[in-house]
Amino acid sequence: MRISTPGRICLFGEHQDYLGLPVIAAAISRRIGIDGAYRHDENIILHLPDLGLKVQFSLKETFPYVIQRDYFRSTINVLKRKGLTFSKGFECVIRGNIPINSGTSSSSALIVSWAHFLDKMSDNPFNFSQKELGEIANAAEVLEFGEPGGMMDHYSTAIGNVIYLESTPEIKVEALTPKLGTFVLGDSLEPKDTLGILARCRYGMEDVIRKVKAYDPEFSIFTTPLEKTADYLHELSEDEMSLLRANVEDRDILIEGKALLTKSSYSSVNEEFDDQFGNLLYAHYKNLRDHKRTSTPKIERMMNAALNAGALGGKINGSGGGGCMFAYAPSKAEEVAEAIEKEGGKSYIITVDSGTRIEF
Repeated sequence: MRISTPGRICLFGEHQDYLGLPVIAAAISRRIGIDGAYRHDENIILHLPDLGLKVQFSLKETFPYVIQRDYFRSTINVLKRKGLTFSKGFECVIRGNIPINSGTSSSSALIVSWAHFLDKMSDNPFNFSQKELGEIANAAEVLEFGEPGGMMDHYSTAIGNVIYLESTPEIKVEALTPKLGTFVLGDSLEPKDTLGILARCRYGMEDVIRKVKAYDPEFSIFTTPLEKTADYLHELSEDEMSLLRANVEDRDILIEGKALLTKSSYSSVNEEFDDQFGNLLYAHYKNLRDHKRTSTPKIERMMNAALNAGALGGKINGSGGGGCMFAYAPSKAEEVAEAIEKEGGKSYIITVDSGTRIEF
């Protein structure tokens, strides 16, 4: 059996899900697949030729965990708790073309594929829905190890296409079906600085919210209008104020983006939509670059090269401090890809893709 799952890009709401704000993400046409069959014993043997790795363990040895982030074992344990049983082992080859460690959710796509494969190959398949597979992958990657992380990566890769995700007051996932053109993904080949960025964007912003709420208990990151933030000038440093305004602006950009994407589902593809969508992406990018400081000089050069080559907008993707950016280039994808490569990036022409699926 072969299962594959896409990577993802975050269109709107980057660095906002951990504040409880919604996100809009899109699955992309770079995927990771698991090709496997039963064995006649209880061993799990996983070949990962892309990484030059081989993982081997017995179904009887799924706990305790033996390595940090032991996702292959943790996924089996999450599924066993749900009632799945496994009397035979598997031998699998895992291959993918999602850039690794660059903010496009390669690890989440791998775990969703593994959970999907295990469900289908278990003694008593539950035939979980795509949404349920996203939840299982989140439990295996995040909850099992007490890691930081929202639900966006797991839901987005599992469900596919474009999703709108709210996490508070309760989880709500809405599938969007916009008519989107081609994107170009640009990997800077610089390592992400997830922890350094989170220190500022998450913990720094949580401090800002606490300060503002102490001064104005009516303040809400969900509803307070942008112009109201001027009232807090004397309570916050210049740096804190810029973080607050950027987050409120990005919240509003997402609302505008959702309305635009929803509207495009019902109308034919047109240049006006493409221009508006590109402009919103770039407005979000400017907040990430200037106020949340998630960009790098190299990613900025790649972005400028993409825009000069005909991209209509774009943004840095993922935690930042390195990793990937993407540009929206419905009519100039080849030129944009070449421009990104000239700045030292690795480019991939991508489209929005379906979620986790059985290939055969």
